[in-house]
Amino acid sequence: MTGASGTAEAMRLLGDVLASMPDPAGTAQCRALEAELAAASGTGHAVAVSSGTAALHTALAACGIGAGDEVLIPAFTVVMTVAAVAATGARPVLVDAAPGGQFTDLDDLAAKITARSRAILPVHFAGRTGDMDALLELAASRGLPVIEDACQAQGSRYRGRLAGTLGLAGCFSLKDGKIISCGEGGYLLTSDPAIAARAAAFRNHGLAPGARPQARTALGLNYRLAEPLAAIARTDLAGLDEAIARRRRQTQLLSSLTGTVDGLDPLPAPLDEQSNGYAALWLISRGKPRGLSEHLAACGVPNSTGSFGFRAASAEPACRNLRLNACPHAEAAADRILAVPVTSRISDEQIAGMAAIIRREAQRWEPC
Repeated sequence: MTGASGTAEAMRLLGDVLASMPDPAGTAQCRALEAELAAASGTGHAVAVSSGTAALHTALAACGIGAGDEVLIPAFTVVMTVAAVAATGARPVLVDAAPGGQFTDLDDLAAKITARSRAILPVHFAGRTGDMDALLELAASRGLPVIEDACQAQGSRYRGRLAGTLGLAGCFSLKDGKIISCGEGGYLLTSDPAIAARAAAFRNHGLAPGARPQARTALGLNYRLAEPLAAIARTDLAGLDEAIARRRRQTQLLSSLTGTVDGLDPLPAPLDEQSNGYAALWLISRGKPRGLSEHLAACGVPNSTGSFGFRAASAEPACRNLRLNACPHAEAAADRILAVPVTSRISDEQIAGMAAIIRREAQRWEPC
């Protein structure tokens, strides 16, 4: 939540919602949230769902992705992106990272497009978009839709354009810790009314909004966002600009207080990107970098690798049965990345403490 006033408003809305339950037609909060998300992003349609993973699965299904198809995704991504593609029956095709810090190698992407390719799914890790103009140009030249995984990129911009609005659809998470959150949830954005209609039906067992049950023409799933969570998300959305500004300031503060540390190389966003400040990023050039991330987590600095076990999808044990292609540059980059997220609940004093720990422990690090 963005403050006491936001919490109070959420409590008021929750009281109204809970008082009206059970309500078989209870979708007022979700519909209001969808209208507000569409207006805030400048897109024609938003479809609220139960999680960021559900948003990805729903968007892929709405685009007709299914068995026998291939979807190209960066290997430098969390396992949930792979899971969403696999859930459609399609084959995830992993794209390696480029040496030097680019999370997606566009040459490798172009080389892996085949006659079975049906979509490209870029991932905006830690709010970073990468070179979207080049990716969109490549996709257009091959006739492939782009579905953005923007779950960590609410409010990020690429050359002034919002992440998640650059392709055919953009997918977002509302999990606690994201820029906008309600505990758990997600949504997708699109300017294509047909995609929006198919997505809205898919998240509701194949039933389009307002249609009778007999009007189902395809199977779907229960990916509906609960009304109480939609009410919470609406109050967070009202403070979006303030939340992004705070997150950016916090990330900049963490980076500046950490300062220059031998073996820890900052990864600032390129000039054509305006990150939402989701996390401060460094590349570790000391020995056993994964061990350092795990050590920092044990010392009180939460990070993607040490705290949450982030690794490239091609090295993810949960994906072994998918027989994914190896991506050595992405695997090396995932081991070396130090991504330290910040949230609105972290004080400046806590950030200063985290910076001191990073600086001290990185300087002392001597892998066994």
